[in-house]
Amino acid sequence: MATWQSWLFWPDNALASILVLALIVLPFLYGARTPVHSTIRSISRLISNPLRITARWLFVTAQELRARNQMVLLAHGREEVGKAIEREFERIAKVVQRDLHGYPVLQRKLMDEITRIEEDYQKCGEVPPPPPEWTKAVAAIAKIKPSGDGLVEKILDDISASIDKIYDKVVAEYRRSYGERHKILKGFMPFWRSLDRTLARVDQNLTSLQVTAGKIDAQIDRYKEIKSGADKVEHALTSSATNQFIISGLVMLIAFGGAFVNFLLIERPMSAMVGGGDYILGNIQTSQVAAMVIIFFETLMGLFLMESMRFTHLFPLSNIDEHMRRRMMWISFTILLVLAGVEVALAVMRDLIVSADVALKQTLGGGVAAASVDNWVTKIPAAGQMILGFILPFALAFVAIPLEYFIYSARTVSGALLVMGIRGLGLFARTIASTAKQVGHTLIMLYDVIIFLPLVIERLVKAAVAPHIVPLPTPGKPSEVASFPKRSSSTSGDHTS
Repeated sequence: MATWQSWLFWPDNALASILVLALIVLPFLYGARTPVHSTIRSISRLISNPLRITARWLFVTAQELRARNQMVLLAHGREEVGKAIEREFERIAKVVQRDLHGYPVLQRKLMDEITRIEEDYQKCGEVPPPPPEWTKAVAAIAKIKPSGDGLVEKILDDISASIDKIYDKVVAEYRRSYGERHKILKGFMPFWRSLDRTLARVDQNLTSLQVTAGKIDAQIDRYKEIKSGADKVEHALTSSATNQFIISGLVMLIAFGGAFVNFLLIERPMSAMVGGGDYILGNIQTSQVAAMVIIFFETLMGLFLMESMRFTHLFPLSNIDEHMRRRMMWISFTILLVLAGVEVALAVMRDLIVSADVALKQTLGGGVAAASVDNWVTKIPAAGQMILGFILPFALAFVAIPLEYFIYSARTVSGALLVMGIRGLGLFARTIASTAKQVGHTLIMLYDVIIFLPLVIERLVKAAVAPHIVPLPTPGKPSEVASFPKRSSSTSGDHTS
């Protein structure tokens, strides 16, 4: 068998043989230098150029996809903000219609009552009438000096008694008049309190309207920012969509857990209805398929119920009229209620099946079946299963809300991830192309390293021959050949003479 030593001139002296072989091969390698360089460059371009074209196409595709994602994201953001503004306007309309609808009538009533209060208040504040004329007579009598005459004293006593009676009557009349005025003012106290409450409620409604108007202004400003298409708005919408994607995904996982519990609750009694020994597609039982169909149908009815109640907008139900929408809502609710009743019945059947299985196992085990105890403790599992069977279908109906947010946010998140993936592929392709180009340059340099001895000889020969080479004149440029100076006429004359 031939070995590598058979290629040696002197098998006993491998180093000398290798040197001789290198000296023989070097001229051939030097002669093939240009073709080998061209081949390496061609192979490098063959690898790098398609990769660069692919990378450029991937980056352009990623840019177009990002622009499309931005357009969809901004459109969805404008739609969400538009719906929020519409809801705020509906809320303002309800507040105005409910609380401020009768405000003009109330204002006129308040103005009339305030006018009446002012008139009565002015009456209550009138100056008492001047004293009558008899007061002058009393003043004249008061000037009479007391004397010892008994007749005069008796007359003065009678006058004093009369004056006291008249004074008491006047004071009582004065007090009665002011008492009536005070009663008038006191009668207006409930109205004042009602007026105060009404004005406080109006002030509260106006404050609520002002707060709602501020919210609308903020939403309109946000709508303008979204319409402008700024980068910060895009980042904010993308971040919001990512949060919605994560939260709705977690809620749907919880809903899947509830659906799994519902499946376990109705799968066993369904085997008694559709046959537990029948199989579909290998190892899948018919009862399992039937239970899954019921759960999917409950979810579908819940989705239609949420759509008809306008909680979600997955389907274009705005094309139907209001009467048809209400009819669809009641039909979906009725079907969902019937399915909940069916699950309650299946839960009761499941409890009976479990009790029968336990009794059968005890009998087959050689024991005596335990007598059933009819008390409220034994009915707790059955009641719990019935409650779960009735609640879970309605709980699954609310899956439509996180499902809508999941679908809308998944579009944004998947688009962003796809753009990142395409850019990553473009960067990888560009890296491979640059690597292939650098590998080609490295192979050329290694080839020149192998044949360095002929290259050194070539460089020395060129350096020795270069000074003796006269360059050819270039057209349009003065000739570089040295010219001797011509003799002048005087010099030629001197020589002639």
